[in-house]
Amino acid sequence: MMELNPEEVDAVANRLRRAQGQIGGVLRMIEQGRDCKDIVTQLVAVNHALDQAGFAIIASSLKQCLAEPGGADSEDAQNLEKLFLSLA
Repeated sequence: MMELNPEEVDAVANRLRRAQGQIGGVLRMIEQGRDCKDIVTQLVAVNHALDQAGFAIIASSLKQCLAEPGGADSEDAQNLEKLFLSLA
């Protein structure tokens, strides 16, 4: 099982906190009856932030695989590939 190093955990956690704030903003926009285009624009930004967090986690795992002697086994590699493709 692969784990993120503390620096990468902090970066991903910060990115997710920003996305959480953006979601709160979207909810307020909906409650205020804001323009649909503005709401969708913010949803796109939230989606992008979440994708970036996912890519950061997968990239960290890939770096870890390459750094470890023997690397990942084929099952680990397949799982990482599936995770990566699920974000695409």
